[in-house]
Amino acid sequence: MSAHVVSKAEHEKRGAALSSVFAAVGLTTFKIIVGVMTGSLGILAEAAHSGLDLVAALVTFLAVRFSGKPPDAEHPYGHGKIENLSALFETFLLLITCVWIIYEAVERLFFHPVDVALSVWSFIVMATSIVVDVTRSRILLKAAKKYKSQALEADALHFSTDVWSSSVVIAGLVFVGISQWVKGLEWLKNADAVAALAVALIVVYVSIQLGMRTVAGLLDEAPKDLDKQIKTEVESIEGVSDCHNIRVRYSGPHLFVDVHILVDGHLSLNEAHALTEKVEKKIEALYSDADVTVHPEPRPDLNREMDV
Repeated sequence: MSAHVVSKAEHEKRGAALSSVFAAVGLTTFKIIVGVMTGSLGILAEAAHSGLDLVAALVTFLAVRFSGKPPDAEHPYGHGKIENLSALFETFLLLITCVWIIYEAVERLFFHPVDVALSVWSFIVMATSIVVDVTRSRILLKAAKKYKSQALEADALHFSTDVWSSSVVIAGLVFVGISQWVKGLEWLKNADAVAALAVALIVVYVSIQLGMRTVAGLLDEAPKDLDKQIKTEVESIEGVSDCHNIRVRYSGPHLFVDVHILVDGHLSLNEAHALTEKVEKKIEALYSDADVTVHPEPRPDLNREMDV
């Protein structure tokens, strides 16, 4: 991959991450103001969520920026793991959000009820949140898929679920309004706190998903069936008898592949080298960003036949 292409990729990834930071700043401020004005726990829960979104977006931006640094003596495989660490940090932030939301919701439901003052701004801020989250999740997901960035993918997943949590808060506010306007349905006044609990459950689900994927990346878990696909493609090359000891791992968006192949032991060094280059190009054709290492080994049965 040329330096120009790498530079363009890093620029697009940083741009997507930075747009998320600006969106988080605006939404957090807006939600805090409206939440304090109305006393809505649902909106305040979303404000806390957006505040942590801001921290997560900043961490993602820094992770994307530094993970693009080229390999050096201390980091021969590059700095891609920074993106995995960023996603893990975001998981912890999401879990902290859940603890606070659940605590406040239980307090309001069973110990210290709070009357929510409905306002048109309550619905405006949540509708704005949905529009912004849909937009930035699409931008982040597009960049994540294009450049195989786990940090951006984590942010995209996070903000796509924010759309659902915001919708739940709007539903809670609607039920609170019904409790105030329709006689006999006063019990619906707790809908705001129930909505906040629903938000917490959504966030827990997202946290678990992100956490599992992040830990898998940090532990160098091999992508499912990738080794089988590589084996099939490599063994289709003329001169390769067997492909084994296949090791694949991701470091951020970068894929590293190590393979061993059995070849005719009487090949010259130049011929063996040319064959390993064919193998490298075959794998790189499947995964354009792969860093491939090929180890050729003499085929035992062919060597015995030649010796006889």
